[in-house]
Amino acid sequence: MSRNLTVLSYNESLLRESDVDLLRGPYWLNDTIISFFFEYLETDRFRQQSFLLFVSPEVTQCIKVSPQRELSIFLDPLVSVIRRDFIFFALNDNELTEASGGSHWSLLVFSRPEGMMFHYDSSQGTNDIQAVELAEKVLKYMSLPYQGRFENMPCLQQNNGYDCGVHVLCNTEHLASYACHYGRIRGCPKLTYDAVREKRWEILDIIQRLKGKHR
Repeated sequence: MSRNLTVLSYNESLLRESDVDLLRGPYWLNDTIISFFFEYLETDRFRQQSFLLFVSPEVTQCIKVSPQRELSIFLDPLVSVIRRDFIFFALNDNELTEASGGSHWSLLVFSRPEGMMFHYDSSQGTNDIQAVELAEKVLKYMSLPYQGRFENMPCLQQNNGYDCGVHVLCNTEHLASYACHYGRIRGCPKLTYDAVREKRWEILDIIQRLKGKHR
């Protein structure tokens, strides 16, 4: 019998025991966990806020490594039906074209009301090159110039080598909630270390709750 059994099938996400074990830490979160949480935010936590869009690591990776002329293949289905004001991209430092992954996660946020791309990196400077490249592509797709529209934002810094993904998930939910209340990204308070410490267990609780609903 396989030891890596399916724990939860949730819309487009399939979580196995090996994925869920990463949440019990201290481990680096993979793209499967981040994709699941982004999908949870989109379809459950913020299901009434259609102006928010959460782009999975897999799609973000495709956008990052594809030529500009092909961006519409990935973005048109996501943003053309409903106008999205805030778009969250889970970004990694992987340079391979065939897979997502890498060794570090950060968050890139497009804010249509502010006409900006905001970058949140819990290990400041690590993903700058990747963030700038992706921001330029997305802004061009949105018919906006890059000049003056990209900003590295001050944010809580990780105090270990494995919590970058947790910071991305915390920042995403925190900023999305702020955007719902204030209609902007700028001005959102920084995360607290308590929020980061609790996030893994929060997600485990979410998985348990969803298991009960999706049996």
